[in-house]
Amino acid sequence: MKAFSYERPKSVEEAARIAAERPGAKFIAGGTNLLDLMKLQIETPRTLIDVNRLPLDTVADTAEGGLRVGALVRNSELAAHPRVRKEYGVLAQALLAGASGQLRNKATTAGNLLQRTRCYYFYDTTKPCNKREPGSGCSAIGGYNRIMAVLGASESCIATNPSDMNVAMRALDATVETVDAQGASRTIPIAEFHRLPGNTPEIETALKPGEIITAVSLPKPVPGTHVYRKVRGRASYAFATVSVAAVIAHEGGKPRAARLAFGGLAHKPWRVEAAESALVETGSADAAADRVLEGARGYGANDFKIPLARRTLRAVLAEIA
Repeated sequence: MKAFSYERPKSVEEAARIAAERPGAKFIAGGTNLLDLMKLQIETPRTLIDVNRLPLDTVADTAEGGLRVGALVRNSELAAHPRVRKEYGVLAQALLAGASGQLRNKATTAGNLLQRTRCYYFYDTTKPCNKREPGSGCSAIGGYNRIMAVLGASESCIATNPSDMNVAMRALDATVETVDAQGASRTIPIAEFHRLPGNTPEIETALKPGEIITAVSLPKPVPGTHVYRKVRGRASYAFATVSVAAVIAHEGGKPRAARLAFGGLAHKPWRVEAAESALVETGSADAAADRVLEGARGYGANDFKIPLARRTLRAVLAEIA
């Protein structure tokens, strides 16, 4: 047991200030990922900042016609929200595919954004991992890497982002709202929120020390058919081997607008706008997949992900058609 202090701030600004003042502090809400990591001593925070009583648990309409989702909105509540089900169907589907009902009742929107990888070697403290110990090496390269990345990886890390919600948020062009220790707020496009590993895989997001997520904003709904398809190793709740979040509008039997985001392929949700343009121009899933998979590289056990991503996109387009 690693000792830690426990704080329950009364405001967002106080929470951010405590986090900035105490190195190694962590925010805790549902704890569905953090507590597991603490039990394994992968995460050893000196301070836990309980944010559950902060007023960040509402879903509200925006003046622009979108939705503002509080950081503490539970996944089950968000998936069941009438506007999400009706107008942001790809998000509702992704949330329902993401975990069991019990976990969805605890997991939060901000916590889902901050999920850490499920790489086997990240969880095995006997093996080198640059995420846990920068500079120690990446055991997945040359190791068993079936669930690892085939896009956007580096020689420092080939882990993947495990979240289903993040993939749908990327397809919807969500923005992340934050507050820092000085009380200043900012918005971060979801495309820029998650980082590729590069030489610093331990830095996973664009958040600054002490910065706290307050909400996620969804723009005005995108017309079209919404589909989230998740391919996984078992039928019940498991992390995606490959997933596709798609919003496609048809006209005369052909796509006239498309949004495509992929999960299970990279360190962040993977979206290539050129692939969407190719789909609209040609109507071909393979033409779009060619753009998505440019530069894709397998590491042995995960080579199958490259053709699987192509087949999954074909299946999504067939379902929509």
